[in-house]
Amino acid sequence: MKIKDTTGLNLYLVLAYRFLILLLLYTLCRIGFYLFNQDLFQNITLPKYLYILWGGLKFDVSALIYINSIYILAHLIPFPFRYNEGYQKFFKWWFIVTNSLGIIANLMDFAYYKFTLKRTTATIFNQFSNEQNKLKLFGDFLKDYWYLLILLAVLIWLFIKLYQLVQVKKTVTFTWTTYLLHTALMGLMAVGCITGVRGGWGAQTRPITLSNAGDYVDTPDQMSLVLNTPFSIIRTLKASKLKPLNYFDEQTLNSLYNPIHLPKDTASFNKLNVMVIIVESLGKEHIGSLNKDLDGGKYKGYTPFLDSLVAESYTFKRSFANGRKSIDALPSVITGIPSINEPFVLSIYSSNKTTSIAKILGDEGYETAFFHGAANGSMGFSSYTNLAGIKKYFGQNEYGKTGDTDGTWGIWDDPFLQFTAKTLNTLKQPFFASVFTLSSHHPFRVPDEYAGKFPKGPLPVQEPLGYTDMALRNFFKTASSMPWYKNTLFVLCADHATVSYHPEYQNTPGYFSIPIIFYRPDGSLKGMSDKLIQQTDIMPTVLNYLHYNKPYFSMGFDAFDEKTDNFVVNNNDGSFNFYMGDYYLVNDGKENLALYNLKKDRLSKNNILAQEPDVAAAMEKKLKAFRQQYNNRMIANQLTYK
Repeated sequence: MKIKDTTGLNLYLVLAYRFLILLLLYTLCRIGFYLFNQDLFQNITLPKYLYILWGGLKFDVSALIYINSIYILAHLIPFPFRYNEGYQKFFKWWFIVTNSLGIIANLMDFAYYKFTLKRTTATIFNQFSNEQNKLKLFGDFLKDYWYLLILLAVLIWLFIKLYQLVQVKKTVTFTWTTYLLHTALMGLMAVGCITGVRGGWGAQTRPITLSNAGDYVDTPDQMSLVLNTPFSIIRTLKASKLKPLNYFDEQTLNSLYNPIHLPKDTASFNKLNVMVIIVESLGKEHIGSLNKDLDGGKYKGYTPFLDSLVAESYTFKRSFANGRKSIDALPSVITGIPSINEPFVLSIYSSNKTTSIAKILGDEGYETAFFHGAANGSMGFSSYTNLAGIKKYFGQNEYGKTGDTDGTWGIWDDPFLQFTAKTLNTLKQPFFASVFTLSSHHPFRVPDEYAGKFPKGPLPVQEPLGYTDMALRNFFKTASSMPWYKNTLFVLCADHATVSYHPEYQNTPGYFSIPIIFYRPDGSLKGMSDKLIQQTDIMPTVLNYLHYNKPYFSMGFDAFDEKTDNFVVNNNDGSFNFYMGDYYLVNDGKENLALYNLKKDRLSKNNILAQEPDVAAAMEKKLKAFRQQYNNRMIANQLTYK
């Protein structure tokens, strides 16, 4: 029997039409949001705003697929009852009601944004959870913003009218071929929905979150123009919310730990170029010159070039990452903000106003650039660097040449570092630039032509680290012939450590141990310090070395300062690892769990918490000061000097 009055495709065209209705309504809401809050968004040109609208579609698609997942599934299941009149009527109102809630959420921020300066997130449910007069608060809101009710009514009326313009055609009967076809279409639509929710496809594409709005804006506050409120709520439902801490009064707090840095001398600002090299997975364990005590003094490591660089640089015996993931590294190194509990760029505070070494130097006339050989958008680096004030981004797209990719992550380190050196030569001096390598990453391969040329070692990462070390040697060789080279301060560090082999590194301090190296080609910066240093210390160390003469915000310390009251903090599985002097304290956020003297007990086997209560108490006091500054400044959006 023939199927009458339909082809299966009609239903899918209707679904597409209804989705376009929602995209139109969300775009109207985005425009309305801007018009209602236009005085808070200055200097946005028409081309820039059109680009913001374009970027917003990605977040709208993601939110709308989340909201309409049940509706979409109800129309994709390959059975004829989906055409029944009662079935269609039920899901018509399901569709209208659920999406009306999304529209209401968007309209709510027309007014609420002025008070929070960010899109509403899932924390709103906790924010008002203890209020006893919720109905009155809601009533007062509606009274003050009655015109939003009128606008809501207009949008819902338009929504219903547009919905009713196109109806699904009915199918009289199905054949087995129809079932097969519709099942295949359901699979294709499922792939499309997953792609839409994630904001893209591919192994390197993380599901989009709030910080990805940074791709389309110039400043963090503009991210709210790209986002929509339902997306912001959905993506923060499981996000960690920091709680205000009040261990100390303001004066005591700032005396214990103050992230505001003031100029220390009257020397004139020395506008050196600054080049930060971040090496993927370069744990300190792999560098022979930083581990002369391993293997009875016979350990050579896997980075002969870096060994030679260490001999000509200023470096540190005790240097740490603030996190264990690549996504933690950039905010720590460039913005001076560590990740606590979750990556800063994935947190609900990622749209807070921040400063960075790039912004600070950019304001002083520096050209700024970031290099990463992966596909543009990988790891969200392009979003972050844009928000951090880095004006030029060079990724796989800008590299342009084909044939140099590793087939997984991006361009092999050697050709990409050569591209980096040559591109730096096109920048106007002074410049701030950073490159993030990628070859020393799982699946831990080297180019075919280098097979067998580097020691494999007991860990799979060590052979590609040998390759990256060679690539760095070639980078410095090329750079040394460039006119900017001698006028440059180089900083080399890792994004994080990785798996360990030696017992000295198979403990928490070892898991976070990375090299941090400062190099001047003129030989004026040499030495080996026993002082503690972490990634967040790079920004203040560089700025103070350049004699930057204005106050700024950073949660790190100047590593060249002779004071010894600095500390290092990293966070893992909710507990705090806190290092000060020779000691390492473990605290779960409520109480101290362990204390070790790393000078006497490098393997962290002897818990001396009971034997040294005064040391633990002094360290806990500093940790509380750090946590109070971190939590309260995150919550209050106070991550800048002013």
